[in-house]
Amino acid sequence: MIGSLTGRVESTHEGGCVLDVGGVGYLVACSRKTLDRLTAREGVQKLLVETRVSQDAITLFGFADATEREAFRALIEVKTVGPQKALLVLSGLSPNQLAAAIAAKERKRLAEVKGLGAATANRIIDEPAMQKWAVGRATPDPDGLGGVALPAPPAPQGNEADAVSALVNLGMKRPEAAAAVARAAKRMDDAAELTALITEALKEMAPR
Repeated sequence: MIGSLTGRVESTHEGGCVLDVGGVGYLVACSRKTLDRLTAREGVQKLLVETRVSQDAITLFGFADATEREAFRALIEVKTVGPQKALLVLSGLSPNQLAAAIAAKERKRLAEVKGLGAATANRIIDEPAMQKWAVGRATPDPDGLGGVALPAPPAPQGNEADAVSALVNLGMKRPEAAAAVARAAKRMDDAAELTALITEALKEMAPR
């Protein structure tokens, strides 16, 4: 399998490019954001590659960096989200923007990605594996191409802190437990009892 290609961009088209590597032109499917990076630079360039083999084709998908490839790999594991829809998502949102939207459950923002639709957006956000992928990934892009920084949440206090500890004792990871408790507390009364808060937080963490 091909893991990366280094060469010159021979041509670009909607959905991909032809990368000339030693006189051999490789047809590579890319997100719009990766294509924009390719056309903004000259000379030899490197693309990370994900090779997908189907019954009738071998398709190369190219990525500007490992973060985008990682997001692609996570997306294609979601039911009904194949490689082409994954590229649509990554054309509309950088990996950091996607992580921020998923972590905050911004359904409308994801649904507004061209060609995606509300049903697929909801499926992506409600997928537990995508929520797990998003944790800790909403950080600024090093090159300033549109990353979204999520402010650190305040440390839980009172019943919220006790609820987080209870979930951690049940085997949950602390960041996921804290996020679930925070979402539950936001929907509940400030005077919510500990047991009720834990119950609601568990519902937040359950597959939908």
